[in-house]
Amino acid sequence: LPDPSQSPIPDCEIPMDKTVKDNSAWNDIVLQGVMVLVMVLSYFFMHDVPKKLWAKLRLSNRADIQAKRHFVQGAQLLARARASKSKALAKEAQAQAQRAIALDPSDAAPHLLKALALDFLGLRSAALDSLDEALSPAAAKSLSDSERGDALLKRAELRLGTSQRGRVDSAPADLTEPVRHSPNNAKAFFALGDC
Repeated sequence: LPDPSQSPIPDCEIPMDKTVKDNSAWNDIVLQGVMVLVMVLSYFFMHDVPKKLWAKLRLSNRADIQAKRHFVQGAQLLARARASKSKALAKEAQAQAQRAIALDPSDAAPHLLKALALDFLGLRSAALDSLDEALSPAAAKSLSDSERGDALLKRAELRLGTSQRGRVDSAPADLTEPVRHSPNNAKAFFALGDC
């Protein structure tokens, strides 16, 4: 019988494959990364960082929502004022537009609403100023091409309505863009013909 202590297979070290070593190194790196991430998240949650960020986001959205609410109320008031020829409703529409502007001055829609309300009240120069603010580079970003064209058309109509020579000279420049962007806009062509 052969002696079991003497094995025909010599004791040799089985070489580890290089990929196995690389995989274990990557596993260690991933595990350490996960541990660091867990520690950082634990720190944030202990100091209420997510709650503070959520509150800031919620408050910033609240101002946008409030501004839109004031804008919608103002638009409804202006529609009622036009239907009933009520100056008091138009003044309230202008006040709602001003509240919306105070909450979100970069939105052009409240500026346009204010201009329409001021025009209804007969305050054309103030309406022109409000339209200029709506068409300023900061606020005009929120307008589509057709909305921008309509605002330019309204500004040109107001300029033509005022009989100041400098304002009438700038009206054709305001009318070329609405005609270029929407060739089916008959009001723009008609106003351009009046110039």
